[in-house]
Amino acid sequence: MSPPCRCVVIDGFDTAAFVGATLAEDMGQGGDITSAAVIPAEARLTAVMDSRDPVVVAGLPLAAAFFRALDPACTITMLASDGDAVPAGTDLMHIEGNARALLTAERSALNTVQHLTGIATMTRQYVDAIAGTGAVLLDTRKTLPGLRALEKYATQMGGATNHRMRLDDGVMIKDNHIAVAGGVEPAVRAAKAAGLTGVVVEVDTLDQIPPALAAGADRLLLDNMGPDMLREAVALIVGRVPTEASGGVNLQTIRAIAETGVTYISVGRITQSAPAADIGLDFA
Repeated sequence: MSPPCRCVVIDGFDTAAFVGATLAEDMGQGGDITSAAVIPAEARLTAVMDSRDPVVVAGLPLAAAFFRALDPACTITMLASDGDAVPAGTDLMHIEGNARALLTAERSALNTVQHLTGIATMTRQYVDAIAGTGAVLLDTRKTLPGLRALEKYATQMGGATNHRMRLDDGVMIKDNHIAVAGGVEPAVRAAKAAGLTGVVVEVDTLDQIPPALAAGADRLLLDNMGPDMLREAVALIVGRVPTEASGGVNLQTIRAIAETGVTYISVGRITQSAPAADIGLDFA
């Protein structure tokens, strides 16, 4: 028998509450009426979770938490780890336990692994696309409400670096802040006067760069600039502060963006648009 599966610990995320709420949503008031009707109470199930696509795995410990929530005595053997890149047809997890319990938890477990694995897989594609350039891939706050910690965990499994987790996790002055504040320079000076550090300011034209630097910006977010303008911006900044390219980034454009010399590239697509991976649970 394998040792108990250690539940994944994610900063700022209550795994037990997530598992409980998700199962409650799926089971409703009456529970799994289908399994209760057709599966004997004492029946056992042996099953394998496997990937039908080549993927980067994320969420397996969470899946185990769903199965253990309904059958604490179930036996789970991990056959892969989060962050692993595996080919299609790979067995990820072997499960044995009470059939009713495992079948009731199946959809919640699979939904979670499919979603997080899809994010990790797309993220790895972006990371691979900029390999060797020195640029670092960042995620964004473009996440599903309530799932930010999980989705950002998945981007880490794919090789990205987490950007801001929350609005209080860093200062980012964007175009609407600038418009209300009356310009780049007054916006940055106000943030500095408030005692804030690590001030990131979004600029979308080259002429916004000198006043942003003069006011004390700690990082420049170069928004919706093509490769030629990004090169000009990087040359103008001359390494005085880190740079971040953002906007219009996809798998076809990211390599050219990375080769301009920017420090970071932030991509909302890796959480916003990643398709779910094809992962199933099959009777063994």
